[in-house]
Amino acid sequence: MKNRLIFKFIVMYAVILLAGFILMSTAGSQMIYRCILSYEGQKMTSEAVRIANDESLVAYHRTTDNSYLTSLQALYKNLKGLAAYQSGEIWLISTSGTVYLNTAAPLDTEDPEVIPDFNPIALGSDYYSVGTFFDCYDSDHLTVMVPVTSNLKIRGYVAIHKGMDDIYRFREQLLGIMHIFCLILYALFLPVLIMVYFWVLRPVRRIIDGTRHYSNGDLDHQINVTSHDEMGDLASSLNYMATEMNKTGEYERNFIANISHDFRSPLTSIKGFVEAMLDGTIPPEMQEKYLRIVLGETERLTKLTNGILMLNGMDRKQVILNWSDFDINSVIRNTAAAFEGTCRPRQISIQLMLTGESLYVHADKERIQQVLYNLIDNAIKFSKDGSSIEIESDLRHEKIFVKVKDHGCGIPRSSLNKIWDRFYKTDVSRGRERKGNGLGLSIVREIINQHGQNITVISTEGVGSEFVFSLAAAAQEEA
Repeated sequence: MKNRLIFKFIVMYAVILLAGFILMSTAGSQMIYRCILSYEGQKMTSEAVRIANDESLVAYHRTTDNSYLTSLQALYKNLKGLAAYQSGEIWLISTSGTVYLNTAAPLDTEDPEVIPDFNPIALGSDYYSVGTFFDCYDSDHLTVMVPVTSNLKIRGYVAIHKGMDDIYRFREQLLGIMHIFCLILYALFLPVLIMVYFWVLRPVRRIIDGTRHYSNGDLDHQINVTSHDEMGDLASSLNYMATEMNKTGEYERNFIANISHDFRSPLTSIKGFVEAMLDGTIPPEMQEKYLRIVLGETERLTKLTNGILMLNGMDRKQVILNWSDFDINSVIRNTAAAFEGTCRPRQISIQLMLTGESLYVHADKERIQQVLYNLIDNAIKFSKDGSSIEIESDLRHEKIFVKVKDHGCGIPRSSLNKIWDRFYKTDVSRGRERKGNGLGLSIVREIINQHGQNITVISTEGVGSEFVFSLAAAAQEEA
C-alpha cells in the first residue's frame, strides 16, 4: 500500500498534537509552577516586609517589662486574621529559633516551640524557599522569611508559610486551561490541513495523473491546474512539454512519410527501368537513354541523402565551419554562371547588381556557395519563362546583405511560415510537378543560423519572392 501524502499529513498532525501535549505537560508544567512560585513568593515577601516594619511589632521587641504579654496577644490576634486571609501561617521567630508566635497554633508564652538547628542562611539567598522549614512540616511549604530590625540590629524574623497543595492545585487549573487552549488551536489548525489538501495534494494528484497519461502516449491530455503558484507553473510547464512532444511526434511522422515518398519514387523508377532492360522490354539501342534517367535518379537519391545527413549534423552541432575572408561578389558571379545552361532554354535572365568590384565577407565559403545555389535554383524553378532574376549585394552597418529576387508564382501567405520546415513543399510546387525534396530552404536557414546571421523572405502570390540573408563583413571590408 502506498504511503499517500494525505496520510503523512495526518500522521504529522497527530504527532504534533501528541508532542504538544507532552511538552505542555512537562516543560509547560514546570514553567507554570515556577511562575506561580515567583508570584506567590513576591506577594508573601511584600506582606512579610510590611509586617516586619509594623510599629506594633517593633514596639513588642522593645518591651522589657511584663506588658509584653499584652502586646504579644494583640499581635497574635492581628496576625491570625491576616494569616487566614493569606491562606497561610505567620510565625514570629527569635534569632535563636524560638517561635514566639504561630498563627496555626494556640499562643503559648510559657513553653514556646524551639526550632532545632535554626539557621536562616541555610534557606538560601532567594527571597523564597520550598521545603519542610527545618523539618517543622511533614510536607513541602513555600516559605518567606524577613528579618525584624531595631536600631540596626536583627531582633527576630517574620516567616510566612503556605502549603504547596494550593499552589499545585492552581498549577493544574492553569495547565488545564492551557490544554483547552491547545485543543482549540489544533481544531482551528484542522482547516489548514484541509486547505493544504486542496492547494497542494489535489494539484499533485492531477499532475501525477497527467504524467501517467503522457507515459501511456496520450500527449493530448491537459492537466487541469489553474492556480497562480508553483503548482500552476509546474502544470503549465508539463502541458507545454506535452504539446511540444506531440508536435515533435507529428513532425517525426510527417518526416518518415515524406522521406519514404521521396525515396520510393526514384527507387521505383530505377527498379522499373532496370527490370525493363533485363527482360528486353527496352531494346538495347534505347538503353542509354534510360540509363541516363537511372543515373539522374541515383544522383537525386544521393543529393537527398547528403541533405539529410547535413541537417542531422547541424542539429547535433557536428558541422564545423571553415571560416575565411572571401569576395562574395565573385562567389555570386561564379554560382550564377553555373545556371546558364538551365536558364537559356527558358529564356530566363540573371541580373547581377553588386556593390563594387569586390565585397569581402567572413564566413564559410563552401557553405555560402551552397546557400546561393539553393536560392538561385529555387528562383529559376518558380520563375516564369522569359522573366528575370535579380541578385544584389550591399554593405550596410558593417554587414553584407545578399538578395535573390524572382518574378515567379510567389508563395501563398499560409505557407510563408512553413517553407523552412524539412520536406515541406507548397501546393504550387506540387501542382506544377517541379522536382525537389523540400530540404533546400531548411539547409539554407540552418547554414545561415550556423553563421549567427538571419535570412528573411518577402513574397506575394502571383508576383514573386525575395530572399535576403546577411553575412559578417570581413575586417578589411570594414576598414
